[in-house]
Amino acid sequence: VQLQASGGGLVQAGGSLRLSCAASGRTLSGYSMGWFRQAPGKEHEFVAGVSRSGGSTIYAEPVKGRFTMSRDNAKNTVYLQMDSLKPEDTATYYCAANSAYYPARLPGGYNSWGQGTLVTVSS
Repeated sequence: VQLQASGGGLVQAGGSLRLSCAASGRTLSGYSMGWFRQAPGKEHEFVAGVSRSGGSTIYAEPVKGRFTMSRDNAKNTVYLQMDSLKPEDTATYYCAANSAYYPARLPGGYNSWGQGTLVTVSS
């Protein structure tokens, strides 16, 4: 499956952004999905994940209560709604697909990755 992430940009602290990840090549309903981020000089960090059906979501502690991941299998797209953004959320965000039913928290659990979209949060 090919993944295309979009929606990044520059936003002030406290603002919101919604990232999208559109899939092509295969139907997204066969995959659990994850969002990861990578800040300069740091490793990939798990952000959020959603099960194949969308009925189960998991979040990293730093984003709990601020970020919401969802999916629309009919549109072959997953989303990451990011509210109350902080400067420490600045990173390139990547979506990834995993053939398992439930999402993984480790990058190694995913076998397809999008190209990344840059989110910059100014203070």
